[in-house]
Amino acid sequence: MASRMIDPSSDRAQPLRDRLLFLVKRRGALPAAEAGAALGVTKQAAQQGFAALAAAGLVRAEDRASGGRGRPRRCWALTEAGHARFPDRHADLTLELIAAAEAAFGPAGLEALIAAREAASRAAYRAATEGRDLPGRVRALAEARAREGYMARAEPAPDGDGWLLIEDHCPICAAAARCQGFCRSELSLFREALGGRVERAEHVLSGARRCVYRVREAAGET
Repeated sequence: MASRMIDPSSDRAQPLRDRLLFLVKRRGALPAAEAGAALGVTKQAAQQGFAALAAAGLVRAEDRASGGRGRPRRCWALTEAGHARFPDRHADLTLELIAAAEAAFGPAGLEALIAAREAASRAAYRAATEGRDLPGRVRALAEARAREGYMARAEPAPDGDGWLLIEDHCPICAAAARCQGFCRSELSLFREALGGRVERAEHVLSGARRCVYRVREAAGET
C-alpha cells in the first residue's frame, strides 16, 4: 500500500529547512520573503534556511522578472537533488520489474499489467467519487491521489472555467518515463471517474514541474 506523504510545512515542530523544501516542492520557486510569510517566519530566517539548503545542493537561486519595471526577484527553486528527496516508490526496482515483465511476456504482457493496474484504480476512484457533483468528485479524487503519494489537491480554476486537479509530486515518474502507458491510463481513469471534460494542462514528462488537469462539466451539463 502506498504511504501518504505528510505535509511538514504546516508543522512548526519540523525543522525550518524541511518546511521550506516542501513548500517549494508544492508551490514552485519562491522568494525568501514570500516563503517566510507562508511559514510564519521572518524573511531573514527563510533566507538562512534557503542558504543552508543551497549549500546542501537541494535548492538553487534564480533571478526572475518581477512583472513590472522593478529589479528581478531572487527566487529559490528545487534542484534535481531536491526533487529526489521526495518518495519515488523505489524507482529502480520498479524499472527492473517493468523491464523483466516486458522481457518475459512481451509488449502485450506489459499492456496487460497496465490494464490490471487501471482496473484496480478504476474501482477505487469510482467508489470515492460516486454520488457527488463535479466539484465533489474532483475533491474526492484529489484526496485519493494524495493518499497514493501524489501531493494532490483540488482548486477552482483561476479563470472560473472549471476545476484544477493539481499533483505536485509524481511517485511513479520513473515508471511513467519508461512506459508512458501509465500516464495514458491515468488520464483515461480521470475522465471516467470525474465524468466531465478532463484535459492535461501541465505534465511532468513534458518538462513541467508538476501535473495539472483542468476539469469542466461535460457538454450539455450545468
